[in-house]
Parts: sequence; structure tokens; C-alpha cells
Amino acid sequence: MKLSAVKEALNKVEAVNFELQNGQPVPNHFHVTEVGIITKHFIDCGGVVRNEKVANFQLWEAGDVDHRLSPQKLAGIISLSEKTLGIEDLEVEVEYQSETIGKYDLAFNGTNFILINKKTNCLAQDKCGIPEAKLEKPRIRISQINNEPTCTPGGGCC
Repeated sequence: MKLSAVKEALNKVEAVNFELQNGQPVPNHFHVTEVGIITKHFIDCGGVVRNEKVANFQLWEAGDVDHRLSPQKLAGIISLSEKTLGIEDLEVEVEYQSETIGKYDLAFNGTNFILINKKTNCLAQDKCGIPEAKLEKPRIRISQINNEPTCTPGGGCC
């Protein structure tokens, strides 16, 4: 989700709610402690130099359960960050505490912002040495399955 879509969504909601992809809500008394830009300059395992840049929100919970961030307040924080830091219309990544700091992509379901689990991936699969067959799930047609039992008494398979 790009920063412009976050701002557009904030204009449509009465409250700022975040929830994890599994439906667990982020407590309403969260704080947005940072809005910024994260730049990652790296080389992948295939030798390609890459640059990635995302807008970053950091969510934090404190014991002040009476705290509630309004859509207007968050929009103001984003606007100040855009002006001060020169944030472009980047994809938004959210940091939120779990066992460690988790990084999430962001989506919006019309009511709540959803923290989408991020996953690692090889960016140079063609150069990485992993056989393509290991990267994909095997595809089997039901008609190809032999209906005869493959395990026989004394065969050692059970």
C-alpha cells in the first residue's frame, strides 16, 4: 500500500485501527512513534546490486490505555514527515513489536489497516543453484494416482 492510499483511507475512517493478518487487533492505545524513510542498499546472492526504499511507520503500545490516535492526527504526522523528510509516494512498511520487531506490508479493508506478514525470498533464483523443481509445489493429477495399495505386509513401509 502506497503512502497516498494510506492518506486517502484516513479521510474515510472515523478511527485508526490496525489488525494483524490473522485478525488479531492492535490495541487501540497504540502510538505511531516514527514515520520515516528506510533505504536498503544491498547485493543479492546473484551479484546484483539493489536499492529499496520504503516509507516506514513504527507502532508502539504503552500503558496509557486512554490514548487514541485520530485519523486527522496521523494524517498530520504523515504530512509533516513528507515536508520535513521529503518522503515520496512510497510503499509503506510497518514495524510492530511481537517476539521481536516484526516488519509488515500494509493493506486496507475499508475499515481497518491490515498488517500483512512479510516473507523472505531469493531475488536471484535463476543464479542461486536451487533446482526449479524445489521452488514449486509438485503438481499431480488425480487420474495419475495409482489406486492400488503401495504398502504390503512385510514390505517395510509401515
